[in-house]
Amino acid sequence: MSFARRVVSRLAATVPVLAGTAVFTFVLTHVLPGDPAAFLASGPNAGPEEIAQIRARMGLDLPLPTQLWHYLQALAHGDWGQSHTTGQPVLTDLWQRLPASLELTFAAFVLTLLVALPLGTAAALRPRSLWDRACTVLTVGGSCVPSFVIALLLVYVFYFLLGWAPEPTGRIDAMIEPPPVRSGFMLVDAVLALRWDAFASAAGRLLLPSVAMAAFSLAPVARLTRASLLGVLRSDPVRTARALGLPPRAVLAGALHLALLPVVTSAGMVFSYMLSANVVIEKVFAWPGIGSYALDALMAADHAPLQGFVLLVALMFVLVNFAIDLLHERIDPRVGSAA
Repeated sequence: MSFARRVVSRLAATVPVLAGTAVFTFVLTHVLPGDPAAFLASGPNAGPEEIAQIRARMGLDLPLPTQLWHYLQALAHGDWGQSHTTGQPVLTDLWQRLPASLELTFAAFVLTLLVALPLGTAAALRPRSLWDRACTVLTVGGSCVPSFVIALLLVYVFYFLLGWAPEPTGRIDAMIEPPPVRSGFMLVDAVLALRWDAFASAAGRLLLPSVAMAAFSLAPVARLTRASLLGVLRSDPVRTARALGLPPRAVLAGALHLALLPVVTSAGMVFSYMLSANVVIEKVFAWPGIGSYALDALMAADHAPLQGFVLLVALMFVLVNFAIDLLHERIDPRVGSAA
């Protein structure tokens, strides 16, 4: 199958996935406790009649299948609904906040790879060594401690006790004027505007949330890197290469290439997980991303932003999985020919 046909088939396969996600999220948000009409009508003079009028205006008095049909029709026309807490279309809110979440996710993902890949490789090359034990401790500890606990500990130690980190109140210091928005990524915009004061402030505030996300996410990558490379090093091709007297670096390079496929899959899944799991991290650090936006919507019984958040994350999951498939074909061409 040609590359173009594989791309078209994969994109076509995403349609039922996204449709199922939209239906599931819609039903889930409508069975959760909380009434958006009661939230909007909250006040000293709000009564049942006013709440009923708001429900009729929002279409909440219609049967659930009818509401679902209207929602799917609106999605087909590019309308993701409107948030009653911000007063803006959900798609506009998500587009404005997405760069902040992506910047945090990319920073944490790069930090994860910089720590997990060398650590897993060193643990596989030296079993039962200090590196191997350090890898075990980090993977077990990172898997057991929730990310919000790590975030709160980092804030307490480095901001409250030591005073080394800036206050966890957003992407940039309130006393520094933000750079002009070009890409939405604060670091990139600061470099493009040659605003080094804004760059330093944004980088300092990005560090702690990135470390908090990476500390929880490096465990699966390091563990799978160790297991995959250890299995390859014990395989017959590597033993044969060593017996033939090939240089150790060449043997290690070949082993790393053979161990890449499961590691790439694990890293891709970790990145997808970060996109959806940064809700609590964003809330702890007052990060204006899509995660904190969805959490605020959940607390306010605002269904449309929550549905939009889940749908956007599902779409990014699909794109990440598609990128993983392309990387698999680059690493091992037999994957593409088999497809």
